[in-house]
Amino acid sequence: MKIYRPFVVLLLFTLIVGLACNFGAPSDTKATEPPTTGDPTSPPEEPTKSTGSSSNSVNNLDKVRTATIQIESQGTFVDPQVGLVVNGAGRGSGFIIDPSGIAITNNHVVTGAALIKVWVGGETTPRNAKILGVSECSDLAVIDIDGDGYPYMDWYSGNISPGLEVYSAGYPLGEPEFTLTKGIISKERADGKSSWASLDYAIMHDSTINPGNSGGPLVTADGKVVGVNYMSRPDANQYFAIDTKLAIPVIEKLQQSQDIESIGINGSAVSNDDGSLTGIWISSVKSGSPADAAGLQGGDILYQLEGLVLGTDGTMKDYCDILRSHKASDTLSVSVIRFASGELLEGQLNGRSLEVTGNFDTGGGSGGNSGGSSSGGEAADFFTEDFNEGVDLSNYSFFEYHGNDDDVNLNADGGFLVFDLQKANLWTYVTYDPYIYTDVALEMKVENRGKNNNNVSLICRYSDEGWYEFNIANNGLYWIYAYTISDNAYNRIYNGGSNAIKTGRGTNTYTAYCNGSTLSLYINGVEARTVEDTKYNLPEGKVGLGVSSFDVLPILIGVDYFTVAQP
Repeated sequence: MKIYRPFVVLLLFTLIVGLACNFGAPSDTKATEPPTTGDPTSPPEEPTKSTGSSSNSVNNLDKVRTATIQIESQGTFVDPQVGLVVNGAGRGSGFIIDPSGIAITNNHVVTGAALIKVWVGGETTPRNAKILGVSECSDLAVIDIDGDGYPYMDWYSGNISPGLEVYSAGYPLGEPEFTLTKGIISKERADGKSSWASLDYAIMHDSTINPGNSGGPLVTADGKVVGVNYMSRPDANQYFAIDTKLAIPVIEKLQQSQDIESIGINGSAVSNDDGSLTGIWISSVKSGSPADAAGLQGGDILYQLEGLVLGTDGTMKDYCDILRSHKASDTLSVSVIRFASGELLEGQLNGRSLEVTGNFDTGGGSGGNSGGSSSGGEAADFFTEDFNEGVDLSNYSFFEYHGNDDDVNLNADGGFLVFDLQKANLWTYVTYDPYIYTDVALEMKVENRGKNNNNVSLICRYSDEGWYEFNIANNGLYWIYAYTISDNAYNRIYNGGSNAIKTGRGTNTYTAYCNGSTLSLYINGVEARTVEDTKYNLPEGKVGLGVSSFDVLPILIGVDYFTVAQP
């Protein structure tokens, strides 16, 4: 077995360039609502219908807005600094190149999203769109917007040289207002490599772009497209676009629903502090792609491709050079670090699925001792509740978030405490009321009776200040939170993943220790994580358990037993 020990703390590679899209990480809460623009109930403004004639072609700056679009991508992503972002939303820009609704944007704006929404020319109601094809290395994507008869932009056919007057169009900062900034071409062939793409060269200009401008057009005074904005060095007033000479051949293939130089990831080069670990951090994976088929997940680090360590220069260059040296159907070896669980996996793209072959040290600590005692009595301090027929639940209280009692069916049935949740984004809890605990060990055995993913929780030190929560999803992920009532926030102390979790329908046993400032979680007898909390310092309180839902319903969970013991 291989042991990799130098890789202790992962940080984003220190970039001298910045993404030009607006992907704001949600706060540490369990549910985040996507941003909205305008009145979602108002009907969309119909674009002027045409048969593709020149009358719909943009030919001046005043018309650029009509063919420039704002794009919102919604999905689940794993950020290297924030962690898991469920139902997150980010915004970028794009532009229409055909009256049928074919539009261009950046790969990093759309890849891995569950759905995308498009606002055309400042409309207040979004339209649906589908992705036709993407190129990770060229950072390009082609989408098809519902409907037809749209205004569209033509490509610039003249020489691109320093001094050419240009304008950047788009929707910066995720806001609904269209902007147009003026500048000139300052360099025709600048370095095109970045932490998320690798181009032979890029156009450098000083027409200001900000987060949210990603994928928007760089145009001339007569509205012709010179390039696709994708990168910035705002501290140096330098902004970068993909030259149409590079973009058009790629776009023509993407329009045919063909991915180019892609394995199906939305990723960026990362490194730890001392550079002993580099690779490609995977934020999300496209369903059905070679990466998905191999078993790559959001939160993985693609460490090696064909035996070559990736990201050593802080860019995607080596990754893209390898893809460009092979056909899309070639079998390529991969090594992956699953950072959350501390596992090394090896397999192949278009070949063997990933398998765990080793571990690396992520700096985890040791946990408490297992065990506990049970005792009878109407209100015991340490006990095991089996929820057998006729059980008295008068010592327990129920409360919920984001819902009401009508959304939850809770009952003791056949030796189980059964949670039946009928509403999405609902967080339900049961607390044991007779005693206040400081240091305590909790355990429960739960059975997933539904067909979908679910989250269950153990909580300790529940009081009017808040509580500690160990939240486990049976898709393999878990979180340790400190919930603070004063600001109504789930403050994430740690999140990760564990292969010890039995996914899908089945039974899992979860154990949590709250011992001083030490918080430990065990999953089916395997230590998942031990952390020290020195920030929230919740002193004492009640104990309990919970079940929460996301979008797929119903959630049906049976709790076989709940144990409260001395740590």
